[in-house]
Amino acid sequence: MAQSVLGSVALHYRALWSKKRQLAGVQLFVEEVSPGAEGSHLLRTLSELWSGESPSVLLSARHPQLLQELLAHAGAQDPMIEVPGRWLAQGALLGAVNAAHEHGARLVASGSPSELRALGGAARAFDRQCVQLGTEDAALALRASMQAREDAARGRFGSTAAASPVPAGSLVAGAAGRALVEHALDQQGAWAVAGWPAEDILHRFNGHPVPPTRRAILRVMSALDQEQSLDRIEYLLAQEATLAYRLLAYLNSAGLGLRNGVASLRHGVMMLGYRTLNGWLAEQLTMASEDRDLDPVNLGLGLRAALAAELMDAGVEDELRHEVFLTGMLSQIDALQGQTLRALLSRIPLPERVPDALVRGTGPYAAVLRLAQAMERDPSHSLINPTEAAGLTLEESNRALLRVLSAASTS
Repeated sequence: MAQSVLGSVALHYRALWSKKRQLAGVQLFVEEVSPGAEGSHLLRTLSELWSGESPSVLLSARHPQLLQELLAHAGAQDPMIEVPGRWLAQGALLGAVNAAHEHGARLVASGSPSELRALGGAARAFDRQCVQLGTEDAALALRASMQAREDAARGRFGSTAAASPVPAGSLVAGAAGRALVEHALDQQGAWAVAGWPAEDILHRFNGHPVPPTRRAILRVMSALDQEQSLDRIEYLLAQEATLAYRLLAYLNSAGLGLRNGVASLRHGVMMLGYRTLNGWLAEQLTMASEDRDLDPVNLGLGLRAALAAELMDAGVEDELRHEVFLTGMLSQIDALQGQTLRALLSRIPLPERVPDALVRGTGPYAAVLRLAQAMERDPSHSLINPTEAAGLTLEESNRALLRVLSAASTS
């Protein structure tokens, strides 16, 4: 039996964030590990796993040969395909791009602003551009951003749009800070930014605890008012690490006086009941944040947690999968709360497997957490060792990733 295409490639992913700070789509980097990976099989596999509610996908092949395979078989219903501008110098690729465009394939030209300008007439074959900001381009964008703010303050609008290297409707890679993200999405009308500058977003809190967001609290309160299922309430709480951690810390506080420790959100909701939980959430509203730039930070952690849980052996008990999810969700709680992981985790009676993975990097959950984090990173980092350390094959890890991404919420 022929090997599945998912057994011969390594998949990394990068979230694409919209102006609303929600998931606009995902970029899938495809690294060919074994020769002969077929683009047609990859496109067919994605079509089988994706639904109408799944996020948009941008496929980024790491090798020209695989890109040509994808171009030869892609149609209007298939994922968007990235075409690096610097590769178009290869004559055969330009022909493949034009043929794919004729077949209705959705193509995205990528490169620096100068590389994209050099496309000339070939730009007609592309539905969108992915502009990659280098150091000089980022500096130009920041100058344009400052000028636009000054113009807006003086009542002048639109006078500096041409000065920015960020075209309207583009996908922007390399927006390494809050100012660049705001310029791209809010001033220039970019379609999305690739990745999110979480470290810069959190820096403004200067080591103080990041408050839960008002939107997350109201979502849970609305679900409680509608008496939605326990599974739904747990899911909504888990979408924001700060809110989930605060609830667990509250459940285990001396003032609440519960006899037994509470180490899961599900158990906590059952112990409190909907009415009491609703009251606690109402209290949290008084200190909630309206900062939408926190949403991608929280949603990104949610993706990591869901992937870590999915990477665990499908045969493990649900309780253990919940533990792995919690491990992923808390993996950045120190940055969110401005304290050490050891101190934060000591306030919750977690199974030893969780702090083992987070603080000591040991135990049964450490390897799947490292693999989930590796799949978020730059695709130049190999996934072979992390995948083997987690006791998985490439096919298993790739399928787990695609299941999680296909189910990710875009609203």
